[in-house]
Amino acid sequence: MTDWRKYNGAIIPITPPHIEVNTGGIEEKIKSNNAFFARWTSDFDNKEKSEFWYVICDKFIPLEELSRNTRNNIRRGLKRCEVRKVTHQFIMENAYPIYRHAFDNYKGHLTPLNEFDFLKEYSIYNDENIWDFWAVFENETSEMIAFARNKIEFNQCELCSAKFHPNYLRKFYPSEALFYTLNHYYLNERNLRYINDGARSISHETNIQSFLIQKFKFRKAYCKLNIVYSPKIKLIVSIIFPFKSIISLLKFGFFIRINILINQEIIRRSYEKGK
Repeated sequence: MTDWRKYNGAIIPITPPHIEVNTGGIEEKIKSNNAFFARWTSDFDNKEKSEFWYVICDKFIPLEELSRNTRNNIRRGLKRCEVRKVTHQFIMENAYPIYRHAFDNYKGHLTPLNEFDFLKEYSIYNDENIWDFWAVFENETSEMIAFARNKIEFNQCELCSAKFHPNYLRKFYPSEALFYTLNHYYLNERNLRYINDGARSISHETNIQSFLIQKFKFRKAYCKLNIVYSPKIKLIVSIIFPFKSIISLLKFGFFIRINILINQEIIRRSYEKGK
């Protein structure tokens, strides 16, 4: 049986994408959770290209097989920074300033949580059998400049969150040091099936996935996006979809979420065209 969780008004499975989703009684689950829709993927890592994918790495790439520029940046990062696993308590006590500063570089409609809500959210990630935490420290001062939260389940590692203080990115290369260390640890030492940086983003721009593909040879694992709407949302989508070109020009307030809904529906319908 598939377990589901509510996220941004939708219900999504909590299992990684290579696990088959049981959608029995999905309409009732949508209703009981007062959700707008249920969303899940199937046909994970299909060789045929599609409009939806996860970004994964299923093979550790040694340093010498990466590009010259990436090799140099990793070496600089490992020389100037220390990357190590830390406890959940350490993150609770030290991570919020990094989290807050990370948003200085973000584009889109996302806004940071205040410290109270950040600690409330992170308080649930206290099961050390599931959650791993990593931190990056600048060597000269031992100042923490980045952290990551990873979920380890079903023989895979999901990179759930990584935050970097923007003032240290160019000089200290904490991102190169962190991701090289994570790849080595999870794929080479622990021999997990793959590292998963999540699905294609629909709601906002993200540079991290293109960074991982270009620098660390992550790849797109194509799959199918499935959506079942509540009756109300299904009606709304059917009404607004013909006006998608006009609505796409409205990138403020309420229309931000409407455009996300439309973009998601465009992807879902792309599989129907291919039949």
